[in-house]
Amino acid sequence: MPHYWFPKAYADFAQRLRAPSGFLLAAAFAYWSSPSPESLATGVIVSIFGLLLRGWAAGHLAKNQSLAMSGPYAYTRNPLYIGTLLVAAGLAIASRQPALAALFAAAFALVYLPAIELEEQHLRQLFPDYEDYARRVPRLAFRLESSGAARSFQISLYRKNEEYKAAVGFLAGVALLAWKIWR
Repeated sequence: MPHYWFPKAYADFAQRLRAPSGFLLAAAFAYWSSPSPESLATGVIVSIFGLLLRGWAAGHLAKNQSLAMSGPYAYTRNPLYIGTLLVAAGLAIASRQPALAALFAAAFALVYLPAIELEEQHLRQLFPDYEDYARRVPRLAFRLESSGAARSFQISLYRKNEEYKAAVGFLAGVALLAWKIWR
């Protein structure tokens, strides 16, 4: 029996908080950030790695149709969430506000980790081979060698998963920070 970090009732509650917490984080970010050109440049570099990881993952993810085990899923079970964490870390670096970094970290721990729980429970029910996959591939770390099939990135999956929206949101955040620097 797999070990779960959160009770299902809390995970269900946290799942409903994903969108509202995102709006609250964006508002806090917009209000409290005080970037410099240097912090913006450093943060953008970190965030770009997160966006690239998310994009790579989206091009290998056929939601509820097949178990994603290629691309970044051959190294970690949750590349989309790790990518999100990197984007948020980059924006926190760019903001130059440790309180925002702490707020982003708390939101990840209290909202996104329970969401991972729910998704993994769903995948266990949907795909009989998920348990074996979960034993081989770490949840939120990277293994050094591939454990999955060598399938190529599919731009059609990237589009279907609407991953371009993450890039648009990131660009809006960068534009806000740039405006705050040069206003």
